Amino acid sequence: MKRTSVQRPARPAWAAAVVGAAVVAAAALLSSCAGNGGRKVEPEAFGSTTTHSRSFATAPAFTCEAARRALLSQGFMIVAAEGDHVRGRKNFQPDLELHIEIEFNVVCAADGRGGQKTIAFVNALQDRYALKKSSNSASVGVGPIGSLSLPFSSSDDSLVKVASETITSAPFYDRFFTLLQRYLAADTDLVPDPKVETPVIVPQPPAAPASAAAAMPAS
Repeated sequence: MKRTSVQRPARPAWAAAVVGAAVVAAAALLSSCAGNGGRKVEPEAFGSTTTHSRSFATAPAFTCEAARRALLSQGFMIVAAEGDHVRGRKNFQPDLELHIEIEFNVVCAADGRGGQKTIAFVNALQDRYALKKSSNSASVGVGPIGSLSLPFSSSDDSLVKVASETITSAPFYDRFFTLLQRYLAADTDLVPDPKVETPVIVPQPPAAPASAAAAMPAS
């Protein structure tokens, strides 16, 4: 039995043009929505190693102690201080409804087997809080009608975290490293020099007392 093929009517040229225009418009709309969706987060490049770290020719304990003093001199409250780690916190209030908190972390890692050099790794986390107000209300009974909710004039204020990010400004960390180096230079007398050996003092036995005859002058 011979099959007969049914030919579909050709789509008019104007229909294809309408479909193409619709596809282009939809793509443009999606692109516009994606572009206005907020701040674009850049992927981590892992390129620079000097923004958050610096090398010092001192032992880790001395380096972290200088970092602790540097943070204290700038009004930071030290919340943790160990031999190789220091963490400080400081609060700011630019205006009445904005609160900023910076947490500064310093890790002192030994550089080399001798233990007399240090790589200081630092990072600062900045949290922003906004003031959120909420009004109070109370219910008042009105007999058989029920209760009526009336708002109070007072309000409860609370801080709500609205943003949190790591500070990546190179000049910000450069100023800290410069201050840390100043405190290290001020404490050079306390830092032992590995090239200078500490002299060993050997106690000497007391000298024998001279006899009375030898002490008397000859006549």
